[in-house]
Order: sequence, then C-alpha cells, then structure tokens
Amino acid sequence: MATAHTRAAAALGATASGPAVWGYQGRTLGRHATHRLHGACWLRLQAAPAGKEGGKHWEGQEHAAHLFPTVRKPTLHAIRDATLDGYAYRAELFDRVDDPVLCPDGPVLHHELDLPDVWFKRLREDLDTIAATATDRAAVRQEWIDRAVPQFTVRPAPQITEWTCAHGDLHLANITTGALILDWEGFGLAPRGWDAALLYAYSLLVPATAARIHTAFADVLDTETGRTAQLITAADLLQSSSRGDHPELTGPLRELVATLP
Repeated sequence: MATAHTRAAAALGATASGPAVWGYQGRTLGRHATHRLHGACWLRLQAAPAGKEGGKHWEGQEHAAHLFPTVRKPTLHAIRDATLDGYAYRAELFDRVDDPVLCPDGPVLHHELDLPDVWFKRLREDLDTIAATATDRAAVRQEWIDRAVPQFTVRPAPQITEWTCAHGDLHLANITTGALILDWEGFGLAPRGWDAALLYAYSLLVPATAARIHTAFADVLDTETGRTAQLITAADLLQSSSRGDHPELTGPLRELVATLP
C-alpha cells in the first residue's frame, strides 16, 4: 500500500507528506499531499485483489463528485487506477480539508459537543439535497433488513416503501466542524430517514448531544418512517457490535429499540 501510494502521488504530479492514515481494516491509506496546480490536497488510496476491484465502494467517491456538486464535501481533482503485485489500486486526489472532524477517534461519540444552529442548517440542507437525488445505487437492501432486524432487535422486519438516497455512513467522524461531509463510498438508496437515524444512534452515549441531534431532525425521526429507520439502524449497529465493533453501544441501542413502537 505504501509503495502504491508513493507511485500514485508521482503519477498524479503530487508530493505526499506527513503521517499515513489508515482506513478500516487497512483497506485505504491517506496522506497529505501538495500539487502544483491544486495546492494542498489529500491523496487517498484504496486497494482490492486484482480482478475484484470495482463496484459500489470502489466508485462511490467518483460518482458522488458528479452527482452532488452543491453538497459540502472535498473537491475531487483526479483519479488514477493501477495494478501492482496482484492488487488493484485506485488513488483519489482531493482538496485538503483543514477543519477537523467532530469525532476523530471513530464513529461513536464519547464526548458532548456544542454544535451551533448554523452547523445543523448546513447539514440539513445537504441531507435534503442528497435525499432528493435519484440513484440506482443501494446503501441498504430489503433482503438484509429481512434478516437483520429480527435477528438483532427481535422485532418483525419492516417492509420499506419509501427509499431515498442517503450518504449511508453518516456519523461525526465523517462530518467536520464546518459541516463538510466526508467518505462517500457507500452512498445509495436507504429507508427514508436513514442518515438522521444513524447520526442519532452513533451519539447515544452522550445524552445532551443525542438530544440536540434528535431535536434538529425531529420532523424526520418522530414519524413512522423515521422510527422505522431508527429500528433498522439499531439492527445495523447491533450487528456490528456482535462482531466486536463498538460494543459500548449495545446497551443504549437495545434501550432505543425498546422505546420504539
């Protein structure tokens, strides 16, 4: 990965610097970079076994750049694909984002935040834009809902009739202090209210911030479709916790499920 990243930087006319930042399970590698035309950038590399590249996550950043031109997110300047030693690599050169993410230690929020009204206004504008966008990509599928909801919430699986486009992985490690939304690999159709429900679920350990998020999205969350989205996101995160990810959320998620009608 490090060698492929260095080669991609050279091929794109960029100079990488600073510490390496690894993504989930080492599937991505990012570093600061400088480009003669674009200035301060971020060079992100993803990898897959050769012949197994492509698909939703591989193309997500590229598709999002074209599909959501007005949404606040890093500008994608260039893409380079290469194969090395049996692996396929995709390098993506973005504008560098200087304002930090709100939860740098991962998706689960562990400390209270004082989020201003303007932050929620910007986020809401962008989520409304995303939801109104047509796409044939899928972030969540009915088949998975049919399996996961009964297994992890002991509730009947809801049959979704309202699907809208969603970022798909909305949590405060993917949103900056300036309300820029990062990491677009998994966007696609999801039950209406998915993004707001996921953002809320990841904040459950910090009651004041969770309540603030719930209030900001009450018109979404306090509806039948919003409560359904909360049930499904709870199933999603309970499934993750059963695999060892964020076990501290298990109790609050079960409490959330118990409050849903």
